[in-house]
Amino acid sequence: MVHFPNIRHTHRLGALFCVAGLLAAPVCRLGAARPDDPPLPDPVGAIEGEAISVQGPMSVDSADGQMKTTLRSGSDVRVRSGQAHINLVEGGDLTICGPAHFSVLKSGSALTIALDSGAIHAHIEGHLTLNVYTAQIQAHPVAIGGGSQDLLVGLDASGGICIHAAKGAVRVEQQLTGQSVLIPQNGDVSFANGQLENLQTTTGRCACELQANLTSPQVSSEVSALASTEELKKRAAEPKPDPPPQAQAAGKEEPVYQIFMPPLRYDAGSKVQQEYDPSLVILVRRARVRPTLIFQGRVEGEPVVAQVIAPPPAPPATQRADASKKPAEDSAWNRVRTFFHKLWSPSS
Repeated sequence: MVHFPNIRHTHRLGALFCVAGLLAAPVCRLGAARPDDPPLPDPVGAIEGEAISVQGPMSVDSADGQMKTTLRSGSDVRVRSGQAHINLVEGGDLTICGPAHFSVLKSGSALTIALDSGAIHAHIEGHLTLNVYTAQIQAHPVAIGGGSQDLLVGLDASGGICIHAAKGAVRVEQQLTGQSVLIPQNGDVSFANGQLENLQTTTGRCACELQANLTSPQVSSEVSALASTEELKKRAAEPKPDPPPQAQAAGKEEPVYQIFMPPLRYDAGSKVQQEYDPSLVILVRRARVRPTLIFQGRVEGEPVVAQVIAPPPAPPATQRADASKKPAEDSAWNRVRTFFHKLWSPSS
């Protein structure tokens, strides 16, 4: 009889190595499939607007002193008001009129826009392929003679869709039934709830043009040097311009009155309703308080004017002659005669 004392341990070790190899193989494959720096999604273009929000893959770059947000495949964009503008990487642009909500997906030269609401005006150049999807239809522009493509797709809250083919044709396909229709160049149509059989020709319903205020302002650089001492003296000697007149005072604001009172109650089971307490009624008057006027300076009265007294007029010549004769007549003989006359007069 032949004995193999170590065969059991050999089988156990072999099984352990096999299990370890099976577990290590997926780990090695996963480590090889997950690089340290995953590639970024394909770029779509730089977006700018007044009131927009972007979620998902994107990148923010600085160029010419301005911050630019670049959309990438998988970005979700909301235009809350106004407009947004996207400069496509391959050439062309997209203008979105808000309020709007859409997502962008890109693979190579194929760009897909999932439109949830709003209007999109697309101008496509080069070899970029555009598809606009809604919940019910898809629109695909068709170039004529290899030229550029220009289309407008709008979707309102009630489910109404309008399409305008400005350059090239647009093929519209119903996603549920597969029914399709080709809109010729300069065609303007509208339909509701994705029903292509109810297609109607309209004019001017689809409108979404880029506003002038969305264009990026030009950045100008100005180089200057410090002023010299002579220039500072010259500027100080120059007469200063008169200050501008003060703005006219705003219109007179009337006070605002508000009445606060307890809520009225009604009891259907009671014949007599309970009245509210008048003491709880409050009248509030809101008015703008005039600021306190503070005067600075000195208040002076009217200036005192000195009165000039004119000299008295000279007496006439007759008065001066009488005055000169009076001392001559009052002589000593006249005084003696006057004395005796008073002495011997009967009254004495």
